[in-house]
Amino acid sequence: MEKYLSLSGNHSSNKRSLEGLSAFRSLEELILDNNQLGDDLVLPGLPRLHTLTLNKNRITDLENLLDHLAEVTPALEYLSLLGNVACPNELVSLEKDEEDYKRYRCFVLYKLPNLRFLDAQKVTRQEREEALVRGAFMKVVKPKASSEDVASSPEHHYTPLPSASRELTSHQGVLGKCRYVYYGKNSEGNRFIRDDQL
Repeated sequence: MEKYLSLSGNHSSNKRSLEGLSAFRSLEELILDNNQLGDDLVLPGLPRLHTLTLNKNRITDLENLLDHLAEVTPALEYLSLLGNVACPNELVSLEKDEEDYKRYRCFVLYKLPNLRFLDAQKVTRQEREEALVRGAFMKVVKPKASSEDVASSPEHHYTPLPSASRELTSHQGVLGKCRYVYYGKNSEGNRFIRDDQL
């Protein structure tokens, strides 16, 4: 009777299948780190699984994953998702900060209230209480681009400069109007220029 199973990364195959895990219904610990698993991850029912690590994979849809885990792993107490886009921290993206990670923890604990450890950190009583009150509102929602928006707007990055000034080889002057007027009050930029130099 297997209680512990670790699958190491198999980067030579594009298809990742976990169908064989259904034979291990008594499995208690499963380590799937660094396997390039994505949002299409489907685990069989593992009623005794209490430890699951999915570190350094390609998981981006957190809510879908948590709903699936709540359904197939009812005894789950330890979960680690570090190194995935779904786990917002500075290791994955420099745009993320500690507040993003706290919201993530709150949302995960709302969806999986039986967790005792999340990402190698013990779940505190305060986190658990906050998840009960605010967890449903901590989901990160990104607006989806409609097909009309994608079709009508070409793939150009916004630039405040006119199109004539975008090419580096073009050294033409560009004239434009400003919305504000600079009066120079409280400016120290001109203090080294003498009147005869103007």
